[in-house]
Amino acid sequence: MLLFMLFAPPPLADDDHRVISEIDDFRQRLRYNLREPRRWTGRLRRNLKARAIRGSNSIEGYDVSLDDAVAIVEDEEPLEADRRTSLEIIGYRNAMTYVQQLADDPGATLDQSLLRSLHFMMLGHDLSKSPGRYRSSSIFVHNEEEREIVYEGPDPELVPGLMAELAVSLTTPTELPVYVRAALGHLNLVMIHPFRDGNGRMARALQTLIMARERILTPEFSSIEEWLGRHTNAYYDVLAKVGGGSWRPDRSTAKWVRFNLTAHHIQAQTVLRRVDEAGRIWAELDEILSARKLPERAAAALYDALIGLTVTRSHYALDAELEPGTAARDLRMLVASELLVPVGETKGRRYVAGTELKTIMNRVRAGRQALVNPYRNQPRKRRSSRAGVRLL
Repeated sequence: MLLFMLFAPPPLADDDHRVISEIDDFRQRLRYNLREPRRWTGRLRRNLKARAIRGSNSIEGYDVSLDDAVAIVEDEEPLEADRRTSLEIIGYRNAMTYVQQLADDPGATLDQSLLRSLHFMMLGHDLSKSPGRYRSSSIFVHNEEEREIVYEGPDPELVPGLMAELAVSLTTPTELPVYVRAALGHLNLVMIHPFRDGNGRMARALQTLIMARERILTPEFSSIEEWLGRHTNAYYDVLAKVGGGSWRPDRSTAKWVRFNLTAHHIQAQTVLRRVDEAGRIWAELDEILSARKLPERAAAALYDALIGLTVTRSHYALDAELEPGTAARDLRMLVASELLVPVGETKGRRYVAGTELKTIMNRVRAGRQALVNPYRNQPRKRRSSRAGVRLL
């Protein structure tokens, strides 16, 4: 009988416990701020989900604009993304939508069947990647720039047993903080590398699901995928250091856990700041619309333009549930008031923020407090050169 072992949690230092306590405080503040429904909360949720999906896929080289990520989240045609990239993003969106549904489902079980199903949702558009099936051959992670192997997964005959152990670990009661449990779920799945492709995205989706199952915050507010997408080089660096080049679960996971705690802390700061800014921005937009006797519903289009998203007539009509003619009339009034500026010909016309909206955004940004690294005494690390690595 084969005996398996997974990467284990490290002893937590006093600094780690302090950072966990601060993250908990951020999450409670977010929960309090989101308790009262506001008109802009739905847009914030949508944008956070789009940023998470965009961030996780960018790590694997599937880059899309925020406009396209938002469009795909809302099941609309992207403006620029090619078909292959769109299918990858749509697959991940479908899997993350399922994660969202599972977050508060007491009957859902984190087992191998669920993990295989999520993988199929992600990659079902490409059957050549064996979606939903464990790999049957060796697998290697390459640094594409330096043309070297940086990690070799465990032998394929070990994968079913390791995944069975991972599934058990995900449902075994423990006193570990959820941030540590989620980080270990992520690490173990990506190091087992059970699938032919999509292992990195699966590991990050699993981490988000473990966090969401705490039911304190919904997935879009608890995910660190946006932060990981912004720090891809550091992400690859820490995985390489902890992994040691091959399946070695006896290695310390302390650096990996601390990296994840840093991500949760800074992402929580970022989301809290966005919540605060959204409230202040929306209040200003309401005042402007009221003073100019413009329809209140137009605040949604102005908010999107203000934060850098492209507004189109069709999107605004769908978003505000308006007839095309009414949507066109609203946009003409916003242009006449110089709040929006039209770009392009009539058929493909888009609307971007006018000077007054840009002034509001500049004022909001000028008042931002800098994001704080929770491990304040950590030395600055050199920039990684692992941009060519892909977590297949």
